Amino acid sequence: MTTSTSEIIGILGGMGPAATADFYAKLVSMTPGSSDQDHLRTVIWSDPTIPDRTDALLGDGPDPTPWLLDGSRVLREAGATVIAIPCNTAHAFVPRIAEHVGLPIVHMIGEVAQHLSTMSPRIHTAGLLATTGTLRAGLYQDWLGRFGIRLALPDAGSQDREVMAGIRAVKAGDRDGTSALLERAARRLTEQGAQAVIAGCTEIPLGLPADAVDVPLVDPALVLAQALVRRAGRGSTAGEAA
Repeated sequence: MTTSTSEIIGILGGMGPAATADFYAKLVSMTPGSSDQDHLRTVIWSDPTIPDRTDALLGDGPDPTPWLLDGSRVLREAGATVIAIPCNTAHAFVPRIAEHVGLPIVHMIGEVAQHLSTMSPRIHTAGLLATTGTLRAGLYQDWLGRFGIRLALPDAGSQDREVMAGIRAVKAGDRDGTSALLERAARRLTEQGAQAVIAGCTEIPLGLPADAVDVPLVDPALVLAQALVRRAGRGSTAGEAA
């Protein structure tokens, strides 16, 4: 990697702040280089006032679209040439903002679907740990369906008492016991035949170590970081909304 690329990554973050910081660390770690100058120019807009995406999708809170548009404008005016959104649930609102942003948005969920389709041995069934909003919006169902991959989902009890409880704990900065909750939820998915588990909320990898799951744990933030590094070197990615 060299600094000859004209790409400037714009990170639309704050959903939540810890996940945004974790994503930037992953972007740095995925960038090959031996000096500061080998890394990608990056602008981060971390706005934790963006309304809760799951609440909005369930009809229990305000629409975050205006905040996402405002943040995208801030990034564009700061010089960003491409936008990354390290929040799975926020991708439910990408269709509402994509044509107004004026910049390409690298679609994290599209990148994960592409990544799963290239794994070996071939993935026929993937488990999904995600917010209730992401499940309700059908984001992964739509994208993985394009690649012929079936999704295994938690039942209602596991979703509420294990997955959402674990996500809320990470957001609150309380990770004690979070791993046990999420590990149980992941195990239920492998019992349904999942050959890989998608950590489909950017808080989940902060509370669930990869070695706690007995199948590959796919981290969408890491996949997105890899896609951005590829794009900077090549000029395009598979999952992109313009």
